[in-house]
Amino acid sequence: MQTSIKPPAPSPSGLARISVHAATLSAQLRTLGTALFPPNAGKTLRMLSSGEVAKVVGVSDGYLRQLSLDGMGPQPAVNVGGRRSYTPAQVTELRHYLSANRPREALDFLPRRRQQDKLQVIAVANFKGGSAKTTTALYLTQYLALRGFRVLAIDLDPQASLSALLGYQPEFDIGENETIYGAIRYDGLRRPMREVIRKTYFEGLALVPGNLELMEFEHHTPRAMLDRSQRGHDLFFRRIGSAIAEVDGEFDVVVIDCPPQLGYLTMGALNAASSLLVTIHPQMVDVASMSQFLLMTADVMQVVEDAGGKLDYDFVRYVVTRHDPHDVPETQIVALLRHLFRDDVLKATAWKSTAIANAGLTKQSLYELDKGSVGRVAYERALESVDAVNAEIDDLIRKVWGR
Repeated sequence: MQTSIKPPAPSPSGLARISVHAATLSAQLRTLGTALFPPNAGKTLRMLSSGEVAKVVGVSDGYLRQLSLDGMGPQPAVNVGGRRSYTPAQVTELRHYLSANRPREALDFLPRRRQQDKLQVIAVANFKGGSAKTTTALYLTQYLALRGFRVLAIDLDPQASLSALLGYQPEFDIGENETIYGAIRYDGLRRPMREVIRKTYFEGLALVPGNLELMEFEHHTPRAMLDRSQRGHDLFFRRIGSAIAEVDGEFDVVVIDCPPQLGYLTMGALNAASSLLVTIHPQMVDVASMSQFLLMTADVMQVVEDAGGKLDYDFVRYVVTRHDPHDVPETQIVALLRHLFRDDVLKATAWKSTAIANAGLTKQSLYELDKGSVGRVAYERALESVDAVNAEIDDLIRKVWGR
C-alpha cells in the first residue's frame, strides 16, 4: 500500500512575507516606544547646570552665581550641595534679561533676526547612506536653539528619522496631511504651513515632521506638471519655499533634512534654501558617491534655473562626519577634500564617537544626556567636536546678517 505524501505548504509570497515583517516590527517598535515614552509623557529636556548655561549664553559661571545671589534674572534651582541648575525656559528668560540689561551685547545674548535680516534656510543633503546627514541636522538645530535662535526643523525624509529623534514616532504620532506634504500638495486639501508645525520638547525648536506620506509628492508631481489645473501658480520646485515664506517672521533659521535621493522634494529644498551643507564620511567609497551626487545636483540645479528657479546660496560647505582623526587613510581623504574645496570644507570635523552612537540608541542627543551616562571623557570629546562644527555654521549665519 502506497502512502500518500502531502506536498509542502506553499511558502508565502515575497509581498506577504514583507507585509508580515512590517506589521511585526511596527508593533514591536510601538511597544518599545510606549515603554520608553509612556502615553502623554513625551520627551523632556533635562535641567541644565549653571556651568552649561554659562557656556551657551556666553557669560561666566561666577557672573550667573552673583546674579542669583542678588535675586536678579531667573532664579535657578539649588540642590543640597549648592549646585545651581536652570530649566530650558529659564535659559530663554535669562537671555531676554541680559539682552535688556546689557544692550551693547544684546545681539550676543539674543541673536535673533533684525528686520533687515533674511531668513536663513539651510538644506542638509547627500544621497549616500551613512554620511550622518540626519545626525548633522539634529545637532545643528539643537545647537542653534540652545544659543537663542528660533529654529524650525523640516523633515523631508519619508523614513522620518529626524522626527523620531525629536520625539515623534512617524507611524503613530503623525497622521494624514500632517507633514509638509499637507502644505505643498496639489489638491484642495492643501493647508497652511503653520498648521503642520509642531512644538518639540527642546526650547526654541519647532518641527515639521515627516513620514511615508511624503512619497505622495513624488508620485503626484509628474501628473501635476502635465495638468496645469492641478499645478496652480507654483511649480513643484517653488512649493517648499512658498510654504516656508508663510512663516518667515516666526523663525530665524530653518534646517531641512533632505531625503537621500535627488527627487522632487530635494529639488524643492535646494530651491528654497539660502545655504547648503553636504555631509561626507571620509572613506573613498563615500567620496566617489559624493562625486556622483555633485554631478547630479549640478544637472538638477541647471534644470531648475532653466525653469525660472534661483539657486543663489549664501554659503555652501562640506561637513566631514564620523571622522576618526587617528585613522591615517581618513586623514588623507580629509586633506584631499581641503585641497580640492579649500575653505568650503568646514575646519572642524564631527568625530566618530561611541557617545553619539549610544545616545542615538535611545533617540537622544548629547545635549539631552547626562555626561555620566555615556562616560564623561567620551561625552566631552564628542560634544566638543560637534559644537566646533556648529559654531562655524553659526558664524557663517551671523556673517550673512552682517554681524
